[in-house]
Amino acid sequence: MTKTNWYTDWLNSPFYHRLYFERAEPNAEAFIHKMVKYLAPPPLSQFLDAACRKGQFSKILAGLGFEVTGFDLSPASIASAKSFEHDRLHFFIHDMRLPFYLNYFDYAFNFFSGFGYYNTQREHDAAIRTIANSLRTGGYLMLDYINVHYKEQNLVHNEVKEIGATRYEIHRWDDDDHFYNRIIVKDDSLTQPQEFTEEMVKFSLGDFNDMFSYHGMQIHEVFGDYQLNAYDIKKTPRLILLARKK
Repeated sequence: MTKTNWYTDWLNSPFYHRLYFERAEPNAEAFIHKMVKYLAPPPLSQFLDAACRKGQFSKILAGLGFEVTGFDLSPASIASAKSFEHDRLHFFIHDMRLPFYLNYFDYAFNFFSGFGYYNTQREHDAAIRTIANSLRTGGYLMLDYINVHYKEQNLVHNEVKEIGATRYEIHRWDDDDHFYNRIIVKDDSLTQPQEFTEEMVKFSLGDFNDMFSYHGMQIHEVFGDYQLNAYDIKKTPRLILLARKK
């Protein structure tokens, strides 16, 4: 069985997108519409989609009349995203830990747990700094993360998902600092199964408050699900943060 580095190879794999996003787009679109309605951005506002995957969420934002720039670390994802490009929608291969535009965007979005994968706190701080520095004063960051406490209590340790001709065997566990997903992919197109292990840091609301404050951001609202209901540490599955640049 071939074991690959999830951080570089898994996010660049079509099996990653098939597992997490191909069936999620209708719900994602509803969430984006709710968030945009809540924020009420002026027409032609500048949006950053940080860790944009294949650009499907950037495309929705651009369709609402905004100027949208998306970046992602995965060359394969950006190659796919570029098929959506037009005058108000652009994509780049870029590492979130490195500087991007400065004082340019009105809003920055980081959708669907596109954070928490790095090896050190310094790297996570660098990613927050990149986004904070890219915003104009008064600009907003929406960061969508897991509710660590909810997931600890509701962790499904073993699961099998079949999506089309692809079979995913998923084994989940955690320790004090991380969640882990060991994913074995079986598909007729593969000569042998592929194996990936995801790692996500257990960041709490307090952790994000510290990171944001250090980089000149203040949390204004916290939601607990994609319907924008209030965050509950025990009952809601998401930690959706809305922070503003001071």
